[in-house]
Amino acid sequence: MNNVKILILIRHSKSLWRHNVSDMQRPLKKRGINDANLVSNSLKDGASTPDVILCSPSKRTQETAQIFIDNLGFNIVDFKLIDNLYDFSGHEVIEVIKSCDDILNTIMVFGHNNALTAIANNFGNEYIANVPTSGFLEIHFETSSWKNLTMGQTKKIVFPKHLK
Repeated sequence: MNNVKILILIRHSKSLWRHNVSDMQRPLKKRGINDANLVSNSLKDGASTPDVILCSPSKRTQETAQIFIDNLGFNIVDFKLIDNLYDFSGHEVIEVIKSCDDILNTIMVFGHNNALTAIANNFGNEYIANVPTSGFLEIHFETSSWKNLTMGQTKKIVFPKHLK
């Protein structure tokens, strides 16, 4: 069994507020699409391939995930929409992560703030004031079990502002 677990956190891209739709149905705006392409394309040579991709069911997270999947060639990776990832505090997201099967070594999660910033700061070793839209974080843990997650090492941070 592998003694390293890798958690990749990606916040959905900038969404469009103009449409008269529910929060769950808000689509990405042009800048969000551009930023998701910018960040995902910058990772082509350095992103860990996930064993599973877990995504909030909101339209904006699904659209963001599809851009990353297409640009990084992750189309064959198992993809799951999980209602509990539509969470803004982080408590339910952590429960989802900790309930993952230990056969999975790398998990990619597409979600929302403030949940992702809270998780990044609770489990990563670098303080992050705010995970921006399209923000990417990779945290490594020395453990063989997701349910035993404690402090990990923040190995990669890619935010759109780093690339502009």
